[in-house]
Amino acid sequence: IDALKKNKSKAHVIFASSTQEEQDNVYGRSKQEGRKRFVDWTNENKSGFTGLIIPNVFGPFGKPFYNSVISTFSYQLCNDQTPKLEMDAELKLIYIGELVSVIENIIERNEIEVKEKYVVPHTFSIKVSDILTTLNLFKTLYFDNGIIPDFLNTFEVNLFNTFRSYIDLEKHYPFRYNVNRDARGIFVEIIKQKAGGQISYSTTKPGIVRGDHFHTRKIERFAVINGKALIKLRRFGTDHIFKFELNGDEPSFVDMPVWYTHNITNTGNDELITLFWVNEFYNPEDPDTYFEKV
Repeated sequence: IDALKKNKSKAHVIFASSTQEEQDNVYGRSKQEGRKRFVDWTNENKSGFTGLIIPNVFGPFGKPFYNSVISTFSYQLCNDQTPKLEMDAELKLIYIGELVSVIENIIERNEIEVKEKYVVPHTFSIKVSDILTTLNLFKTLYFDNGIIPDFLNTFEVNLFNTFRSYIDLEKHYPFRYNVNRDARGIFVEIIKQKAGGQISYSTTKPGIVRGDHFHTRKIERFAVINGKALIKLRRFGTDHIFKFELNGDEPSFVDMPVWYTHNITNTGNDELITLFWVNEFYNPEDPDTYFEKV
């Protein structure tokens, strides 16, 4: 507030508070007092203010043992730890992407108004025990066996993308297929899925690079069945590049985590054949594809 006064700012302030305001604890009381001080400044300054009361937020890359029980459980399951259910409460949840949309809409409206207390509606309600049951299913099906789970709703897709953001990529990939060989040749089961989606394939000439984009919601698998390839991934906003060498002689796959820009290069002398699976049909009006060089 002192900084705003010093710069004679008329900015519309968006203050992120939480449902902890309803609890009689130091954190909740400090949030409530901070919000009310901003309201007083706004009324004096005749500028805009929105005090957001935010439910439990979850999403990829949240800090385990800090941000959310979902982050903690997911991290533990992906790192050979056993989660413990301390209290089986009903959680009112919102996915980080949904919360960002709420904030984006406030910014775009750019109204000079004072909303002292705007309660952000939660988008899903679920017991902690049910969250753990679903995450354990993800661990058994996907982490251990490479099987794509069935998703009953958008919440489960968001939960799955949150879960897999805690997988140690360098330890987990490339995930080797079980190759069945006999006198006729080989037989490989490319993808086992309980979800729907779209399967496609590409051929890539030697030295050519495909990709250099990332997704924010799509679940995507690259399976190399012929030729040699280098798959590279880099989490958006970071510098570290993960590199995976795949060979059609040992069929294997790499799944693309959300928010990781990725590409695939034919590093061999023969034509590269790659199978792609994604959990939703391609929609040119909403492709969820953002171009960014690895």
